[in-house]
Parts: sequence; C-alpha cells; structure tokens
Amino acid sequence: MGPGLYSEIGRKARDLLYKDYLTDQKFTVTTYTSNGVAITASGTKKNEFIFGEIQSQLKNKNISVDVKANSDSNLLTTVTVDELATPGLKTIFSFVVPDQRSGKVELQYLHDYAGVNAGIGLTANPIVNLSGVVGTRGLSVGADVSFDTASGNFTKYNAGLSVINADLIAALTLNNKGDSLSASYYHLVNPLWNTAVGAEITHSFSSNENTLTFGTQHALDPLTLVKARFNNYGKASALIQHEWRPKSFLTISGEVDTKAIEKSSKVGLSLVLKP
Repeated sequence: MGPGLYSEIGRKARDLLYKDYLTDQKFTVTTYTSNGVAITASGTKKNEFIFGEIQSQLKNKNISVDVKANSDSNLLTTVTVDELATPGLKTIFSFVVPDQRSGKVELQYLHDYAGVNAGIGLTANPIVNLSGVVGTRGLSVGADVSFDTASGNFTKYNAGLSVINADLIAALTLNNKGDSLSASYYHLVNPLWNTAVGAEITHSFSSNENTLTFGTQHALDPLTLVKARFNNYGKASALIQHEWRPKSFLTISGEVDTKAIEKSSKVGLSLVLKP
C-alpha cells in the first residue's frame, strides 16, 4: 500500500478526536431500489433550525453518479470514474445548480510511492488545487496548495509529514499559510477491544496560542463504542455509539464546559438506518 492522498496525513488522530461528536440532532435513512439506486434522506435540527437533504447514488461498473439536493435549493451532482485509462487513476466531475461557477474537475492518482490530487474550476479564471504525497506507507511527506488565477495569489499552502508504525501513527502539519503548526499521534493500545488514545497540539503563530486535545476510545462489546476527549480550554466531550443492526448506528454525545459548569451542557443525537 502506498502513502495515500494528502488528506490521509493525520486522519486517524482526527477521527479519534473529532469524528461522530455532535451537538445537534440528526436522522439519516438509506434505502435501495430494485435497480440498485441508493436513496438517502437526512434531517438535522440545529438550534431552532431544521436542515434537510436527499441524496441518490447509482453505480454501474466503474462509474458512479451522485445527486444531492438540500433545503437551500441547491443541487449537487458528482460523477466519479474509477480506474480511468490506467489503474489507480480516478476522475471526479462535480457542479452545483444554480451556481454557474461551481463546476470542477478533479483527478486522483494513487501509486505505491505517491498520491496526487489535482482539481481545477470550470471558469474563465479558475482556482487550481494541487496536493501530493511521496514516500511509503510508513513514512511520507506532502504538500497541499491552491492558486487563484484571477488574483494571481496562493489561497492555500500546507505541508505535512506522516510516520506510521505497527500501532502508532504520528503526523506533523503546517497549515493556514504557515500560521499554525499541528502535531498529532494515534496509538492503538488493544486491537481486540479497539482501544486507542490520541492527542493533537496546535500552535498559532499569529496569536501565540496553543490548543491541546486528548482523546480515547474503547469498545464495550463488538457493537458498542465509547469515546471521550478533553482540551486545555476545559471542554469535555463523550459519546456512545451502538450498531444495533449492520450499518445502522445510534450515537449519543454530550459536551460540557468544565470552567463554566453553570452553563447547560450540549447533547447530540444521531440515528443512521441502512438496510
């Protein structure tokens, strides 16, 4: 296995520390038609607002078409072609209706010692995105840049380093045009019980502030996972996730500010149903 794409750098630690934590209420249900079309409907309640979304996905051999409509009257269409012309090459075409400037073409290529992702907007003066990683599965370095051809300026430039051992993953990334430096690690303590610990520290050069987050997870049984995290600002969060049937999950999470206990805690709920 190669180093993957740039987005893979530090992903294990990010998933441990941030994935599935929520303070909203979300319901998602997926069904399949007789000809294989997957239809997913979801609704999210955030404060006093409710957001809805419906998505359909059709796959035929190496081509998939994904159409997503939301309550803001936007229609996102994504066409993905796997293994185009050569193994490891993926082509993605996407656009949003009614935004006429949203069209974008993206190419992804995975190799044993490299991963490249390139994208360009389908406009007269597009934004060009390019990211790349070189190395092996155990050690890799990469960069991620975006260039605005209209202004002639770089809108994003990041860099990252990843080191992967048998049960330990460490990453170092420079983000926000060099303004913030993040270091993270993920340690799988017990594979049998999916027990893991992780941490991330981020330093902002402009504000001279540090953000430190610790997290852990543990499987109570093969179908139930608990997670917890805490940062240096006193925010503590925890969640429990139960797979009550294959691919269907119930997740309950909560967050409390330990430096302001008098404030009400936040509770989130997510229910995902799949056949």
